[in-house]
Amino acid sequence: MAPGRTQTNSLHVAVIGAGAAGLVAARELRREDHTVVVFERDTQVGGLWVYTPKSEPDPLSLDPNRTIVHSSVYESLRTNLPRECMGYRDYPFVPRPEDDGSRDPRRYPSHNEVLAYLQDFAREFKLEELVRFKTEVVSVEPKDKKWRVVSKNSDGISNDEIFDAVVVCNGHYTEPRVAQIPGIESWPGKQVHSHNYRVPDPFKDQVVVVIGNFASGADISRDIMTVAKEVHIASRSNPSETYEKRPGSENLWLHSMVESAHEDGSLVFKNGKVIKVDTIVHCTGYVYHFPFLNTNGYVTVDDNCVSPLYKHVFPPAFAPGLSFIGLPWLGVQFYMFEVQSKWVAAVLSGRVPLPTEEKMMEEVKTFYAKRQAQGFPKRYTHRLGRTQVGYLNWVAEQVGEPPVEQWRDQEVDRGYQRLATQSDTFRDKWDDDNLMVEAYEDFLSQKLIDALPSQVLECTK
Repeated sequence: MAPGRTQTNSLHVAVIGAGAAGLVAARELRREDHTVVVFERDTQVGGLWVYTPKSEPDPLSLDPNRTIVHSSVYESLRTNLPRECMGYRDYPFVPRPEDDGSRDPRRYPSHNEVLAYLQDFAREFKLEELVRFKTEVVSVEPKDKKWRVVSKNSDGISNDEIFDAVVVCNGHYTEPRVAQIPGIESWPGKQVHSHNYRVPDPFKDQVVVVIGNFASGADISRDIMTVAKEVHIASRSNPSETYEKRPGSENLWLHSMVESAHEDGSLVFKNGKVIKVDTIVHCTGYVYHFPFLNTNGYVTVDDNCVSPLYKHVFPPAFAPGLSFIGLPWLGVQFYMFEVQSKWVAAVLSGRVPLPTEEKMMEEVKTFYAKRQAQGFPKRYTHRLGRTQVGYLNWVAEQVGEPPVEQWRDQEVDRGYQRLATQSDTFRDKWDDDNLMVEAYEDFLSQKLIDALPSQVLECTK
């Protein structure tokens, strides 16, 4: 049953980050009559999706004193999922009829199109007026049942404020994870994390090893192979005997994981192959990082598990004053940001109750124990995958929202299957036109679009 509209609390809320999570959080908070301040380090909205050709001076991004570049987007990046399943529920990510040629109408568009969509969303709901641009949050800490937020603008001027609540939406694509390879300290070659990869040109005529074979690893290896002498993909998920040339290429091989590195410049793989290598590219993911957050050790990050969190959102002892939007991964992200934000906003207004702190902690411990019993490593605590529909439907039910549409669930599932089995073609060849048509007809029936796009009409003939 949907929560009723009763007398609600109107709170002063800080949102950290103006990316896809922070923007929809700001919208939902304002819809619940909260006053909102969004803190954003950049000069524009978009977060992760703001491309810059700049990269960090430390190619592995391990130096804590480095100059940080917050974007991890590379020039050739396109979305991993069809656009119609990616967008917010009431503001679909569809080709714009007013397209002047600068937009990308493809089903799997470029990063520029995603940024344009987020900019459209911010304009449509007048969210930029809530954002303090070029302002970095330095410190967040509890104070007298409220939250003290210290920020600093680009002129170095600090601001010390008190908020009723803080919603953390700072993303998790800035602090890289790097593969641990025995002997790497004496290996003479170069190393770079995908966070600092932009274009393939620096790898011309090199022998390159790409560690990781999920989305970015598959993309970057195929990007680099256009200029490199050889590209070898190493993946710990592959059986130890794996060694195969990738179909359709003359210089791309798939291996098991790297076993060791040596002073002569060689890498030894678990399949026994020994290869002299110029550069290692670590496509090994990121770690959750909240350098501004001080909870006296209550909220911790251990092997990429943020703990303790009730339903990946609320730390029980600080709920509902502190919340996190967007931690779970391997799912339909923007949609998740939206339903999580609706939940946080409704809890803060008092329309939707949370369990007691004790019950939330009991639930957290039960969840962690269940994941461990199922054999999931701790670093997979926030991995959704096939559990995403159950999770999203549970959150949606708390605020009286409908469950995930069947077409959206199926598109995500089929999309990830194609990514895994046809990583070189999945963005341009697919077998689910029926789901695409169903999605757009759903948008049309809700009056979220005025007409079916031409590419959808062709599929209905």
